[in-house]
Amino acid sequence: MKILVTGGAGYIGSVTTEQLLDQGHEVVVFDNFERGHRSAVDSRARLIEGDLRHAAEISAAMADVAPDAVMHFAAYALVPESMTSPEMYFENNLKGGINLASAMLQADVGKIVFSSTCATYGQPETVPISETEPQSPTNPYGESKLGFEKVLNWYREIYGMQAVYLRYFNACGATEKFGEDHDPETHIIPIVLQVALGQRDKVLMYGDDYDTPDGTCVRDYIHIVDLAQAHILAVTSDASGPFNLGNGTGYSVQDIVETARRVTGHDIPAEIAERRPGDPARLVADASRARGVLGWQPQCPELEPIISSAWNWHVAHPDGYGD
Repeated sequence: MKILVTGGAGYIGSVTTEQLLDQGHEVVVFDNFERGHRSAVDSRARLIEGDLRHAAEISAAMADVAPDAVMHFAAYALVPESMTSPEMYFENNLKGGINLASAMLQADVGKIVFSSTCATYGQPETVPISETEPQSPTNPYGESKLGFEKVLNWYREIYGMQAVYLRYFNACGATEKFGEDHDPETHIIPIVLQVALGQRDKVLMYGDDYDTPDGTCVRDYIHIVDLAQAHILAVTSDASGPFNLGNGTGYSVQDIVETARRVTGHDIPAEIAERRPGDPARLVADASRARGVLGWQPQCPELEPIISSAWNWHVAHPDGYGD
């Protein structure tokens, strides 16, 4: 297939592009490099530089490429930032998404796999979280993602667009070439590894009095390659609608720190800090629909190989992509 990948210079987009190319698909990356990295774009992919907020740019790219399908990763994704600058998130994530969907209609492109998030659920009523869990975001980031899901629901209803929403939990890990490089970095695994590399003094664990086995928050961590494979299964299927992506096994913040100590061989100082407002004790996915409908089977569900792959990439790229 010929796939247009928006946000292909970002963390998840770069690895998915690599995996698509490895499997023989043709990929065109569309990115504005505001938060992505030029050296994260696989050299085998064609690159179009553009911004989804500019309707003419994505319309021209869509008409030029005429892809079989779109994978949409381009978005802002920092929850705290969304709480201080919500207009940025609705402009980029929602308006940009609408410009993308409209460009698809104009070019008669009828299939999209959308990179959504478990943040659309907000504070879950039940765990593990299934796709039938009520969606009630607690921040503009989650609201912007849910907003575009609703847009695609109507495009599916009115225009027959085939839309898949992959709501995933904590993406992590790396391939040999591509890994996680954010500024600022807010994800626990790269933060812990930066401590091991001497780039931070310590890791903060926000709260140790949650109703979890060791008192620290529990999350569902999914290897980036497993995540990419789910996108490929989705784009090559006739499926539509929402799918949760996770391993169904939760690991605590303390688990992350202890595993990173074993993997890196470094003493990683950790300090308990106050709870962050709104942090649920436990977020774990029920991904049975993805397994049953898409035939998705994570190949790397264990924490140690996930962190090992990330560590190998960070050791080889101590300054990230350097651009």
